[in-house]
Amino acid sequence: MKIGGRIKLLLALAISIALILGIYVYRNRNSEYIELSYNSFLNHVEEGLVDEVEFNNSAKLKGRLKDGQHFITDNPRTEDFKENLLLHDIEVAEEDNRAIAGQVISFIFLLSGVGVLGYMINKNSSKQAEREMATMSKVETGYPASDRVTFNDVAGNEEAKDLLKELIDFIKDPHKYNSYGARLPRGVLLYGPPGTGKTLLAKALAGEANVPFYAVSGSDFIQVYAGLGASRIRELFKRARESGKSVIFIDEIDALGKKRKDSGASGGSEEGDRTLNALLTEMSGFKGNEGIIVIAATNRVDTLDEALLRPGRFDRQIEISLPDVNARLAILKLHSRNKPISQKVDLRNIAQETIYFSGAQLENLMNESAMLAAKQRAKYITMEHINKAYFTVLVGEEKKDRSSITLEDKRITAYHEAGHALVAKRLSKSNRVAKVSIIPSTRGMGGFSLNIPPDRMYQTKMDIVNNIKIALGGRAAEELILGKDNITTGASSDLKRATEMALSMIGSYGMDEEIGLIDYNVVLNSNLDTGTSLMERTREFLEKLYMETKVILEHNRKYLDAIADKLLEKESLNEEELNRILQD
Repeated sequence: MKIGGRIKLLLALAISIALILGIYVYRNRNSEYIELSYNSFLNHVEEGLVDEVEFNNSAKLKGRLKDGQHFITDNPRTEDFKENLLLHDIEVAEEDNRAIAGQVISFIFLLSGVGVLGYMINKNSSKQAEREMATMSKVETGYPASDRVTFNDVAGNEEAKDLLKELIDFIKDPHKYNSYGARLPRGVLLYGPPGTGKTLLAKALAGEANVPFYAVSGSDFIQVYAGLGASRIRELFKRARESGKSVIFIDEIDALGKKRKDSGASGGSEEGDRTLNALLTEMSGFKGNEGIIVIAATNRVDTLDEALLRPGRFDRQIEISLPDVNARLAILKLHSRNKPISQKVDLRNIAQETIYFSGAQLENLMNESAMLAAKQRAKYITMEHINKAYFTVLVGEEKKDRSSITLEDKRITAYHEAGHALVAKRLSKSNRVAKVSIIPSTRGMGGFSLNIPPDRMYQTKMDIVNNIKIALGGRAAEELILGKDNITTGASSDLKRATEMALSMIGSYGMDEEIGLIDYNVVLNSNLDTGTSLMERTREFLEKLYMETKVILEHNRKYLDAIADKLLEKESLNEEELNRILQD
């Protein structure tokens, strides 16, 4: 109900109550009684001043004088009292139950009026609540028809593209498969790291099949209003059915599809569970020939409820991983199509140096390069622009105001970054250190050492151990040069990364001989008591690797000093300059 409508109803209710109360007051405006003594009452009777007496058996009598004044007097309760009144032409009436009845009727009328108006307000409020719920149930979906994407616009992820291409024919001609008894896959789950192109692949499927694309996020269905999330799910699928063949895309499905609590838990009827149940019901309600595909994306597939992952819901689960070198090259070529790239730019070399870059990061790299070239009004995008954009994407813009950085701060940063670079170079010849810098960035970093590991599908135990040592190299260099009492907070992010790698190696990958082949994630999710064994073993493991890292730096002290001195002189070193120092 609109605010104006509510005000009108409330005003009508107030007026009605005022009228009823006015009538009641008017009817009783002269109902104030004066009390007469019995002798005074007899005198009034003798003088002919009494008009009416209400005769009853109570201790008091009520009556009315001829001037309209009401009175109360004592009741003598004698047999000849009534006869005496009649002889004086006084109207004698039994107790006036009509007035009481009138008052009761007025009160009933008042309550009825309030009830009717309350019902009208409640009815209109209910209708308005239904309209508001229907309005809130609508979610923004779809993309403009002009924003049509095909698989030609998607580089990399060739295996995922092949699997999705099979669904195009399902969507276009589901009856063909239905005649063979084949059921159209109801759902496809795309999982993998952020920025790998899951949304783009879903849009490309709809574009290739030339069907409507309904895109929503899992967070759109997490609401504080009871039943709203489930209502939005039903509204989404209703719109898809009205369109006929279509693709529904639910991004971040883990927001609404998390594992539910046990049936005995108190949270079994929470709003999130109702929303998930609505999704499960809608997906189970598909007919085999509707031509509707539900595609969901997540980077937390381990948190999803098992009911979502069973056949008949999300029948196919496709991993969308970070691109390899060939995929990165294809992505770079795709995002360079409409840009004036210099012929001297080697995209393959860029692809080799962008290990662990997602498709989104590669697109951002080329976009930043184009923005730098446009800012300088350059004719072409050169390697200089791309290199600068490369470090901008990784560590942020160079900080221009360095007045607050002291010479001692620069010296600490130089040794810290030299420690990372030296350990990386000494541990493995296949490790590349593309750049070492002590130039502070806008992201709060005092410097960085860019280590590029080999491009492999898997990491070995030795790879993880080496990466932990590289992460600890900065703190080890600080302690070696400055002493234990002068180490700084600059290693906080390094320690976090080292701890994460050590915990994964020991607790998830089963690579520790003492802990054994156990996945602590399973133990923790089962609410079992793990004690302190994992934490203690991780601490011992990190301490051992830290001591080994310090030994590497102690044996290469002259190179550590040389790299730090060169950094203080030039502020940044590339791989060729670093290699020349280490060859001396």
